[in-house]
Amino acid sequence: MKSPYIPQNAPYNDIQKAWLGGFFAGMHSHMLQSADAANQKDARIINILYGTQTGNSESVANDAANVAKAHGLLPHVKSMDEISIQQLAEMEYLLIVTSTYGEGEMPDNAQMLWDAASEDNAPSMAKVKYSVLALGDTSYDQFCKAGIEWDERLAELGAERLYQRIDCDVDFEDPAENWISSVIPLMADGAATTVVLDSSAASDKPAYNRKNPFPAKMLVNRLLTAENSSKETRHYEISLEGSDLSYEAGDALCVAPTNCPELVAAIVKALSCTGEEIEPVADEAMSLSESLRTHFEIKLPSKELIEEIAKRSGDQELNTILENGDKEQLADYMWGRDTLDLLLQFPDVEFSAAEFIALLKPLQHRAYSISSSGKMHPESVHLTVASVRYNSYNRDHKGVCSTYLADLVDDNSDVRIFFTPNKSFRVPDDNNLPMIMVGPGTGIAPFRAFLQEREFRNAPGQNWLFFGDRNAATDYIYQEELESMQEKGVLNRLDLAFSRDQEEKIYVQDKMREHGAEIFAWLEQGGYFFVCGDAYRMAKDVDKALFDIIAEHGNKSAVETADYLNALKKEKRYVRDVY
Repeated sequence: MKSPYIPQNAPYNDIQKAWLGGFFAGMHSHMLQSADAANQKDARIINILYGTQTGNSESVANDAANVAKAHGLLPHVKSMDEISIQQLAEMEYLLIVTSTYGEGEMPDNAQMLWDAASEDNAPSMAKVKYSVLALGDTSYDQFCKAGIEWDERLAELGAERLYQRIDCDVDFEDPAENWISSVIPLMADGAATTVVLDSSAASDKPAYNRKNPFPAKMLVNRLLTAENSSKETRHYEISLEGSDLSYEAGDALCVAPTNCPELVAAIVKALSCTGEEIEPVADEAMSLSESLRTHFEIKLPSKELIEEIAKRSGDQELNTILENGDKEQLADYMWGRDTLDLLLQFPDVEFSAAEFIALLKPLQHRAYSISSSGKMHPESVHLTVASVRYNSYNRDHKGVCSTYLADLVDDNSDVRIFFTPNKSFRVPDDNNLPMIMVGPGTGIAPFRAFLQEREFRNAPGQNWLFFGDRNAATDYIYQEELESMQEKGVLNRLDLAFSRDQEEKIYVQDKMREHGAEIFAWLEQGGYFFVCGDAYRMAKDVDKALFDIIAEHGNKSAVETADYLNALKKEKRYVRDVY
């Protein structure tokens, strides 16, 4: 459209052109903002809450928000620890996206709200229309438990389930997309909406992801532990050249492995197959050997495979355990066993290639805490990985991805990778605030990245690391780097706990208790407290130690201490990267 105010073909100098361009750009922007403001004023609000440990639920919540915007809705996306139970009760339209971690536990950022919702005096949710998307892993007994509990509790409190809960396995993208595309139109029903597709939302996503990993090259594979150590921990550096990928300290790198060729061959032999049997896999005709190497989980047997072996073998012990539904007894039975062990244990059980494949789960990526700063190392990403190797049932066993990296990746092969952001697990924005980091063993990984980040920023904030392992002489990984950081003033305090160097075992939580007064003082100064490592024992012991430290040195009751810890969590000052 021609402007009525400017003669066409009139001569303008560069300054006039720039001014006019800015004028009309500003007018256009103002019109769009005015239209957006009007639309937002009239738009129906939907609340999207996420409970996440590693960032997947937050990513899905943002995807749902983009679709909601396209339907003319006004989405409010929040972490579950950002709202109160009273605010939850006042929400009219609610979507919950939550993962489950550990043995059926709520994610850290969902625990406080869940505790409030679980109370007998929890408010009525009669105003709420909701739906739940649960992320989980069927290899765990308590599959999607957190999402199931939220779904059931909201209904108990009087909320109206607008759309059925969807439970997602580790391949969550497609069911999550289907849930979003089904539930958002229901929430938009009756509202004055116009569907506007936002092409920028798709373009914001990285080109390489779970469905399309980047084929990277391994640059460094270095043994960190001593040759005579009881453990094998390795340092890896993987090139990002040509990927256009970037990452932040605190993120995870996901590696899509292939299975050990020796294990593939042994399973093929146990099946009395040749490995050349052709079967349809992922819309492609593929040999049994190749499909087992690249597409299926053959280390840990699926529940379906265990049940079928029990049925076909008629084994009384295994069938009794399954019939009783005793999860602990089944875990004890399967301890140290893998798929090949079961096939060898029951040699009379026969499977065709097609039958066996049908009972397997897809081979999944493994996520590792990144041990480098993306600012200091923009062209590569570092990992710190313990190789899993053990002998059980008279044969050597290997971890799938840890030994894939250690043994199978070479100069002629690619490592297929993608990143998973973890926005909660971050170096403080305020460079002056102190950090306390607890990371024994490979739990040191993100804190090596955090320290590199602090050094890159030239941050004046104090840094305190608690690290430990079995023996100082063999397992003190990154010793030279840590001592160099101490000399440079990047690492201000370092407390070490090597459990087997003395008769009475000493762990990082014991070192914490020794310095409880200083820890509490750092927290009172606005300090951040980070934990990385084993969720089942170490992280729980550290949590108990921190609770006791705050109670003792803050002179607080149990209730006051719990409130103090909850405040730290809400402010993202007590954050855990646990597995």
